Amino acid sequence: MNKFTPFYFLLKLAIFSLTSLQVNASEFNKDIVSSLLDRTTHQVTYDGAYLSIPYPNGDVPPNIGVCTDLIIRAYRNIGTDLQKLVHEDMKANFLLYPSKRIWGLNSTDKNIDHRRVPNLQTFFTRHGQSLVVSTKSEDYAVGDIITWMLPGNLPHIGMIIDKVNPQTGNLMIVHNIGQGPKIDDMIFDFKITGHYRFVPEKYL
Repeated sequence: MNKFTPFYFLLKLAIFSLTSLQVNASEFNKDIVSSLLDRTTHQVTYDGAYLSIPYPNGDVPPNIGVCTDLIIRAYRNIGTDLQKLVHEDMKANFLLYPSKRIWGLNSTDKNIDHRRVPNLQTFFTRHGQSLVVSTKSEDYAVGDIITWMLPGNLPHIGMIIDKVNPQTGNLMIVHNIGQGPKIDDMIFDFKITGHYRFVPEKYL
């Protein structure tokens, strides 16, 4: 192939772009895993009480939180404010979110919208990737976000890190299911309702 042909340059550009995306994705995985592992060092009492919080970058007191707060805090530690992102998208596209259908709401609420699993599922579907839901370990990857439905119709959310249980071959999850942030092999313990990947713009 003549290295001076337009096709050659297009091929080189495509290879460079793909390599850049892979490097950026790896950088995101490294940062989000580090952030998730840091969350497991914090003492957090499971408490989902409604509280008024600042905006943007608002948070409930650091010693309390639920499963969504772990995800919110992990992303905030790498410079991404899900409170602001979810609020802005909901404000512009309210009827695309389940707030009216599930909770009977007619407007956004900056204090709680981003702390609800169904709203995060909608946001990640709209602004990230909605991926296959299966019972095969190979379909999941580091940095993926998983949602489940727990007994009693309780939605739950967690993220995959770069640790594998050698006994099961399953990637480990960081989540808060009631005992504070922890690492668990539980990806297939409950019904999976969603599988997402959300990489912030600065990594793209």
